[in-house]
Amino acid sequence: MSVNIGIIKKAAVHYRGSTDHLNDLNVFTDSRQQTEQGLFVPIVGERFDGHEFIAKAIEAGAVASLWMKDRQLPEEVPADFPIFYVDDTLGALQTMAKLVLKERQPKIVAVTGSNGKTTTKDIIESVVSTKYKTHKTKGNFNNHIGMPLTILDSPDDCEVMILEMGMNHFGEISLLSRIAEPDIAVITNIGESHIEFLGSREGIAKAKMEIVDGLKTDGLLIIDGDEPLLRSFNLDDFHTVTCGYGDDNGLRIGNVKAHIKGYSFTINGEDMTYHIPLLGRHNVKNASYALAVAQSLNIDAPSVQKGFEQLSVTGMRLETVKGRMGTMLINDSYNASPTSMMAAIETVKNLPDYNRKVVVLGDMHELGPDEENLHRQVAQTIEAPITDLITIGTKAQWIADEASKHSPSYSVHSYTEKAQALPFIESLLSNKTVILIKASRAAQLESLVEQLEA
Repeated sequence: MSVNIGIIKKAAVHYRGSTDHLNDLNVFTDSRQQTEQGLFVPIVGERFDGHEFIAKAIEAGAVASLWMKDRQLPEEVPADFPIFYVDDTLGALQTMAKLVLKERQPKIVAVTGSNGKTTTKDIIESVVSTKYKTHKTKGNFNNHIGMPLTILDSPDDCEVMILEMGMNHFGEISLLSRIAEPDIAVITNIGESHIEFLGSREGIAKAKMEIVDGLKTDGLLIIDGDEPLLRSFNLDDFHTVTCGYGDDNGLRIGNVKAHIKGYSFTINGEDMTYHIPLLGRHNVKNASYALAVAQSLNIDAPSVQKGFEQLSVTGMRLETVKGRMGTMLINDSYNASPTSMMAAIETVKNLPDYNRKVVVLGDMHELGPDEENLHRQVAQTIEAPITDLITIGTKAQWIADEASKHSPSYSVHSYTEKAQALPFIESLLSNKTVILIKASRAAQLESLVEQLEA
């Protein structure tokens, strides 16, 4: 789970100090992070320069550091402290990641998409780990800094690496793909996330398709086959598998049935019935991507089902939590777009055994100049059996306003702050109530979940 000195030297222009006493080093970029045998990589950002924190990094456990050759080395750095001089520290970090992949040669599965990429990554890892030694992106380490750190943190015996690739501007997925050079690339869907920067859903699709820029020549592309924007690209240059509900998909989902703890479904009309312990019909499609990956890696159907059963997904994504008085809380507060919000509402509508179905919705961000209309579109999904709509925030107010226009069969309540909404939400708690809590990350609605937990 560390980088050998040979790889570090290859990424450097030259170095000073003895490296004979150094074995493999753990790479880190945050000088506040306590580590052992650490190689500090000082990143230069818009508002900070990591070179200024070399002393703190040494205190935290750094035994060596990369250093941009045009920067003056502070006097407090010990004369015998090894420094690897590079043209650019970020570029060197990415180069080391590429060298590690070349040395260890794991199969690379890259995952991107507007919604569902983290859950899909988790499902793929759970399935693939039934046969191979795996390593996956943790937390939000899915950008030009985080992904190289994920790669450098991989164990020497890793056989399959599942890398999540995030972005909010053109060119970012292309860079990540060219670093990782995936064997398999997955695009989960095209939504509205980051439309503020990419202009349109067509722009978002173009940015997501950058994942093929580093795809190996014999690589596999797996896409949402129900998305016309992805079908519009010339896919003849790639071995492509389409997944979805349409009859023309390579992996055709059928016989979908909702259960209190997840969904069952079949693929291509075959006898095998799969079960996933996840809420949300959209997660059936996410599971189909994992099936496509499994087939390419020669993992049989019983092993796939075993992977589904042992699944553990990253928190705050349709995460079920037991609330006070037996209430079922669905914590989906990690992030939100109109597509994912409407999918979450559909999930609540399809749950059996609850008399009161409550949706608590907060502001969505990064939707660009059309944000009001995109918020109002969410109201189209809210209908019986939903019994209560509660919005929190100034942008979410548009959802409530739109819902109120149509003489809804459910109650509509709108609040500016979380604290204002809490008393009414508490009045709805019972063992026959399910409450969805959904908003963009900035709204931090998970604090409501904490207050409502049993």
